[in-house]
Amino acid sequence: MPVTGDVKAVDASQPGDSQVQVYAVAPRDGATPNEVVDGFLESMTSDDSDFRTTRKYLTQEASKAWKPSALTTVLAKAPNRSDRPSHEGDRSTTEVTYTLSGEKVATVDEQNAYQPLAQTDYARTLHLVRQNGPDGKEWRIDIVPDGLVLGQSDFKRLYRSVNKFYFATGRSEAQSTLVADPVYIRNRTDPVTGTDTVTQAVRSLLRGPTDWLRPVVESRFPAGTGLRKDVISLTPDDRNVLKVPLNKKADGAGQRSCRMMASQVLFTLRDLTSARVEQVELQRSDGSPLCVLGSDQAEEYAPDGSSGGPDSQYFVDAKGHVQRIPGSTRGSGEPEPVAGPFGAGPARVSEVGVARDEQLAAALSQHHDALYVASITEDGQLPAPAVTSKAGGSEDRLTAPSWDGRGDLWVADRDPDNPRLLRLAGGAGKPQEVTVPSLNGSRIEGLRLSSDGVRIALLLKSDGHTTLRIGRIERQGPQDKQRVSVVDLRQAAPQLADVTAMSWSGGSRLVVVGKEQGGVQQVRYVQADGSTPASGVLPGVNQVRAIAAADDEQLPLMADTQGDGIVKLLPGDNWQTVLKEGSALVYPG
Repeated sequence: MPVTGDVKAVDASQPGDSQVQVYAVAPRDGATPNEVVDGFLESMTSDDSDFRTTRKYLTQEASKAWKPSALTTVLAKAPNRSDRPSHEGDRSTTEVTYTLSGEKVATVDEQNAYQPLAQTDYARTLHLVRQNGPDGKEWRIDIVPDGLVLGQSDFKRLYRSVNKFYFATGRSEAQSTLVADPVYIRNRTDPVTGTDTVTQAVRSLLRGPTDWLRPVVESRFPAGTGLRKDVISLTPDDRNVLKVPLNKKADGAGQRSCRMMASQVLFTLRDLTSARVEQVELQRSDGSPLCVLGSDQAEEYAPDGSSGGPDSQYFVDAKGHVQRIPGSTRGSGEPEPVAGPFGAGPARVSEVGVARDEQLAAALSQHHDALYVASITEDGQLPAPAVTSKAGGSEDRLTAPSWDGRGDLWVADRDPDNPRLLRLAGGAGKPQEVTVPSLNGSRIEGLRLSSDGVRIALLLKSDGHTTLRIGRIERQGPQDKQRVSVVDLRQAAPQLADVTAMSWSGGSRLVVVGKEQGGVQQVRYVQADGSTPASGVLPGVNQVRAIAAADDEQLPLMADTQGDGIVKLLPGDNWQTVLKEGSALVYPG
């Protein structure tokens, strides 16, 4: 309490330290309707166990019916309540209705999945009645919408993003790789279940992937697997070993399946606990060990690029040849020409995409009308174009190419008369057209494939604006006759009115360059689900034309700028010039 100065009201939803904790306070005797509504809204921002105190603002019937975990609605700011509640007819002394309003920016559903929204108006009502209480008449809420409604600052304080991991479908067991599925869980203790963050994450993992990712991934946990009923908390022991007691559904799992299940748990908890989990022991329903897996053993299932991936960079020099900056965590090696026709041949190229195994590269001609694929490890002649565009201007021709984690090459033709998204299986053969049902007239201006091969980031132009969407890649049929489509496009940076460049930066994060409505260019991180991490905004850099990030988040961020050439950004540092001359710098992929 201050000992001098004025006493000021504190808004529970003001931006501030994420360690601040709000404690719920029960309604006072004789509380006015305004105080009941304000107290209820503030109590929702607390860690109140099972929302017991929060429920004291409701009538007994409303308290029993209210489901706070049904949906979390995120508003730009804390919800406003109408200052003048509406009184209903002759019963104005016993009933009042308030309107809650605000700008809705996102929702989190019962699967903990985040769904960003273009800012829309939010309006809900709270109905209060004056009822008999133990100390006389008291106002309580008798009609309340299910779920929580929070301002953005409260949401970021109360929730944290966690990547669950599942296996990509359609790949052989030897090629099994984990795919990140981002969700939001409570930062400390979940008020409804009373479980800590580790237990929440494991429970969410066992429930299975979110609806958006479910068609392209699978869990190795048998259907119906959950934690044993008596488990409330999961805590690593002093040797950083986490024991996970499972129910009977998992009792019969084989060793190979069990190890894959344990790897899902290890990678899900990798960035969650302050003390890193070094080993997971899955237990049967009777407490006996099912299998044990160490973090080093789990690397065989690591998400593509997350461990020991390529760290070289490639760019196009002033003469139109492709050069390589050898692997270096500092991004400061001496450039050298690649082998093959792109390094020293007569062809001059404008854009390059390098396969993740660094054996092949795809490059665009100077006028973007032809795509070539050639080796960058062996000498050879420039082959015939793999893809050509017939559009009139270079801005309507081919986009920069990108490779997925399965070794397939992707490129888009922006020809207004014949727009196409194309895929070359293994980087060779006849290009296959990929259907994108939900483009709705938008044109693909750029693309980047995730390392897991199940998601694609698209820059879509419509009505003079370019926005970022994430699509799910679905494959049907045998490998040689596979039909591929990109479905269920969702916003990834709804706060940016125009996005000019982007790149994947890890399993579920992208780095984007863009502008807010009426704003200036900025560089920031966004999650694949469209949410913005707390430390999302990066130091500014002028006139960025392209951005490149590696799957290994420890490698430097690289940018192609109009005035300063190619620049890099290391964690905790400022942008530094790497090359004055050169363009189109990329990491493999």
